[in-house]
Amino acid sequence: MEILILVVTLVFELAIAVYSIATKQSRSKIKSWTRIAIFIVFLILILGKVVVWEYTWGLFAGLLFILAFKEMVVLLRNQTHTPRYKAFSTVWKFLLLALTIVVTLVPALLFPQHRVPQVTGPYAVETATYSYMDKNRIEEFSDQGDNRFVNVEFWYPEQTDGIYPLLVFSHGAFGIKASNTSTFTELASHGYVVVSIDHPYHSFYTVSEDGKIVMINSEYMQEVNNANKEGFYSLKEYFELTQKWMKLRTDDMNFVMDTILEQAGQKRDSVYERIDTQKIGVFGHSMGGAASVALSRERDDIDAVVNIDAPFYSELVYDKATNELTAKSEAFTIPLLNVYSDDVWIQLDRSSSYIANSISNENFKGAYNVHFKGAKHLSVTDLPLFSPILANLLHAGRKVDVDKYYVIETQNELILRFFDYALKNQGQFAPKATY
Repeated sequence: MEILILVVTLVFELAIAVYSIATKQSRSKIKSWTRIAIFIVFLILILGKVVVWEYTWGLFAGLLFILAFKEMVVLLRNQTHTPRYKAFSTVWKFLLLALTIVVTLVPALLFPQHRVPQVTGPYAVETATYSYMDKNRIEEFSDQGDNRFVNVEFWYPEQTDGIYPLLVFSHGAFGIKASNTSTFTELASHGYVVVSIDHPYHSFYTVSEDGKIVMINSEYMQEVNNANKEGFYSLKEYFELTQKWMKLRTDDMNFVMDTILEQAGQKRDSVYERIDTQKIGVFGHSMGGAASVALSRERDDIDAVVNIDAPFYSELVYDKATNELTAKSEAFTIPLLNVYSDDVWIQLDRSSSYIANSISNENFKGAYNVHFKGAKHLSVTDLPLFSPILANLLHAGRKVDVDKYYVIETQNELILRFFDYALKNQGQFAPKATY
């Protein structure tokens, strides 16, 4: 729809320019009525919900209004003087206006309207956001001596006729807490309280309850980017970086879980009273998936884990003598679902970073492993839905050979069935190896 509107608008403006050149008129009623009509048609599309109004349309709508208003003034004004016609001026004005149209449509093109994955559960879903301050930690990314704060968002059943398992989510390296909103909404609609964490300075951006905005830390961002370059870090340096990242993530997750469990049952008519503190699952994407696996080793109150496209950083051991990464020899006994895209699947038996993830690792012989063939690393998030262009750019041109809705909706179903089986003892869970 966005591209169609861009093309149609440019075609009409080109037609106006060609007409002006052909008739040697810089002003005409046809030009005025055409621009007014374009604005009216755009309003009709919005009112008819053919175009779903979002803030991304704001600049373009403003441009159309200005053009239409200007032409209305021209029509109402009785002008006796006709400006001298200049073909060069007409061409120049068209090129400038065409560029302006493209620029004002950039937000809508980057974040086009899209179908939201269908929610299948019986519960209406509510959301709530909170900012928690950890009085026991100083923010390592700041030199102000402030305590670290963590922003969270809940998705939970509106009904208060019972208590529901708690699911804690951690986003990817440069992600945000809303990265898998469709997953959270689907789970909450089936009777789960889902809390997603923004890890300040690890998330692309995060906003606290008081409006404070924190962007991603540039040094951390550079570390992650460099870690993805073969040979940039020594194996020892790479191992130390991953463990540093894991500590910050698991410290945040531990703090959030402890805060929630402390609040559970104490506040009436709030999200906390809906939580079943005896049934807890953790899950995450990429670095957040790695942190979820790590956290489940640290706590004895976690009953199920979902790892979405991540290496088991916490399961790696660096051998100084051989300069190799090996996998820990401790059995993993908690129910675990691994969801892999092509990007990770092909590395399971090739990269030392994924040696613990290997299907042949006996310590994880009870884990469920699912591979979405044709999917890429961000296909298992909501990003391809609300910004296909951005997702393609971040995939660096690597082709996605599977329908984006098929991946996210199937994944959401699998995660729901897994947690139902592991936390609610409902049904059986026997996923296919490849989807």
